[in-house]
Amino acid sequence: MGRPPEGRSLTDPDFSASGPFGGFGPEDLLACYARGVFPMAEARDDPRVFIIEPDQRGVIPLDAFHIPARLRRTVRSEPFEVRIDTAFEAVLDGCAAAQGPDREDTWINAPIRRLYAALFAMGHVHSIECWKDERLVGGLYGVSLGGAFFGESMFSRERDASKVALVHLVARLRKGGWTLLDAQFLTEHLSQFGAVETPQATYLRRLKPALMVVPDQAALLGQMNGTEAVALATA
Repeated sequence: MGRPPEGRSLTDPDFSASGPFGGFGPEDLLACYARGVFPMAEARDDPRVFIIEPDQRGVIPLDAFHIPARLRRTVRSEPFEVRIDTAFEAVLDGCAAAQGPDREDTWINAPIRRLYAALFAMGHVHSIECWKDERLVGGLYGVSLGGAFFGESMFSRERDASKVALVHLVARLRKGGWTLLDAQFLTEHLSQFGAVETPQATYLRRLKPALMVVPDQAALLGQMNGTEAVALATA
């Protein structure tokens, strides 16, 4: 869910062809995830999209997810209302606006927006949202394919909002039978949750069986309180 500059560019899809997606559409994007690569752009105003295959892959083990003690208390206290898939475009905007030590500019450009909006309409993209006083204050989004969930980006406008969203995501993935949570790159932020770095070849061996899993989508979309989220995420 971080976007450091590491990784190898495999190709530069042609978005100059006619049609809303040029020569590369949402089905092509799903095929990329299925073979272990993913897209990114250099900057918001750069129309190019590169397909990246990192040498090392960041993975958050669903069976070894760690929640720091203070965050456990925060999640249980429910400072935010957690909603699923009610404001995907707003989450995308929040992620595009977010800056931090891993990036100075967003990698979410216009072609990326169109592609993920199409996947959201197809039911393959989900947003985990934290709301406070009817204001979106944080969240994350990612791609679901089989029993694999590919975390794309997260943002916070209130302390711990993206972290609460991540705990809720992991709880729902575990409850629904997902087996792989891909974080793309390992960052210091994700390390606190038990994220590890694994060679791409090892990642691909884990990805193949995960894609064959048929998870319970209702578990991802259903209601869950903070106490349940902590218990399920760390069970």
